[in-house]
Amino acid sequence: MTTLKEGMKAPEFELPTDGGGTVRLSDFTGKIVILYFYPKDSTPGCTTEAIDFSSLKEGFEKANAIVIGVSRDSVKRHDNFKVKNDLKVILGADLEGRVTEDYDVWVEKSLYGRKYMGIQRATFLIDSQGLIQKVWPKVKVKGHAAEVLAAAQSLSG
Repeated sequence: MTTLKEGMKAPEFELPTDGGGTVRLSDFTGKIVILYFYPKDSTPGCTTEAIDFSSLKEGFEKANAIVIGVSRDSVKRHDNFKVKNDLKVILGADLEGRVTEDYDVWVEKSLYGRKYMGIQRATFLIDSQGLIQKVWPKVKVKGHAAEVLAAAQSLSG
């Protein structure tokens, strides 16, 4: 569970993105940032989540919000994932794991009794001043993107 709480300053980050770009939190001062962390490109839940966020892109734009997905996959994997699924969100590649650690979503997981480290699916709603307004820890994918959009809309007035 993340130690970052609502009202706290969101940790700054800089990540390489799909398409060979770079994304920084500070690039979006004055905008709402939806920062969502997901375990792995091209897995069922992560694909559904990315498609759901992409399908609501217009709504997020009207709410003055940008959506950024982050995993530890490479830029090349992000590029393939984006093209294959016609994704409309920015995908940040946290290869060194700094951002997943700063946002406290790199956690011990368990599968069939085997323990391993991985990304806990979580979303952060960051306001135009860089403050965390809402945290969704341990996200369930179904309906999540629409819930985040509603929160962004209420924040944007």
